[in-house]
Parts: sequence; structure tokens; C-alpha cells
Amino acid sequence: MANLNKVYLMGRLTRDVELRYTPKGTAVGELGMAVNRYRSNDGGERIEETTFVDVTLWGRNAELANQYLAKGREVHIEGRLQLDSWEDKASGQKRNKLKVVGEAMQFIGGSGQGGSSGRSGGQGEEGGYQSQGGGSSGESSSSSSAPTGSASSQSSGPAFEEEEDDIPF
Repeated sequence: MANLNKVYLMGRLTRDVELRYTPKGTAVGELGMAVNRYRSNDGGERIEETTFVDVTLWGRNAELANQYLAKGREVHIEGRLQLDSWEDKASGQKRNKLKVVGEAMQFIGGSGQGGSSGRSGGQGEEGGYQSQGGGSSGESSSSSSAPTGSASSQSSGPAFEEEEDDIPF
């Protein structure tokens, strides 16, 4: 039997990214997203349904999200579902929470959208930074990035020489 655990979400951040580091120094970013769905009811009225999703990013993706995303900004997340289980210390009841572990992200829209913390800059009106990270344990061992629609998305490889710098696009 085949298995597939893949999630694609596009929505707005409900809060700024909360960045922390593991004891080994790996970045972990927690963010909340609101994803809207529009439908019509029997009377023809348009109804908006909002789903709130918690997302965890690891490694460079977490650091980039913390640097460039803020509450209100649009983002596309590709990842997988993960069920967290724990016992509530106060009541002793078993608790569960379904969340998304982000494996790749793409910034949507320009720097003028959302966010009041001043971290929303970095791309022009076209926007669209893409980042991918891997690792089965949630820790990103490598990441590659390219602006949306750039030459690096072609099969012939990048048309420019990649250099290490602080700018992710």
C-alpha cells in the first residue's frame, strides 16, 4: 500500500514568526496561518470559511521566515502533517494536535503587503521567494533558493554563479 503525506497551503500569517534554537543550534520557527475558502450556500450567498493552521519550519527556512515574514504577509507552504501527542499536566488528559511541518516555502506578493514590524521587505512587487529544505527529522540539511520565474528553475541549471551571502534571492 502506498502512502502520501503532503500538504500545500497558501494564506496569511496570523502572527509574527516565533524563532528559537535547539541545543544543537538548529533554528525552529513557529507560525500561524489563516487559509480562506469561499463557497456559496443554498441561497446563493457567498460564505467565507477560515481555517487556522500551525506550521513549524526548520533550519534556514525558519531563519528566512523570521527575517522576511510578519503578521499579515502571504506565504505558500509545502510540507507534511504531523500529530503531536502529550499528557496535560493540569488535568492528566491525553492531548493531540495536528500541525504542518513546512519543507518548502514561497513568499507571495510584494513588500507592501501586511506586516507592521518592518521585516516584510526584501522583494519587489513581483515578490515570490522560494526556499526548499529537507531532512526526515525536521532538520534542514540543505536548502536551495531562487526567485520565482528565474533561470534556476529551468532544467539546464542556473544561468548565474551562486555565491554565499545574506540575501536569500
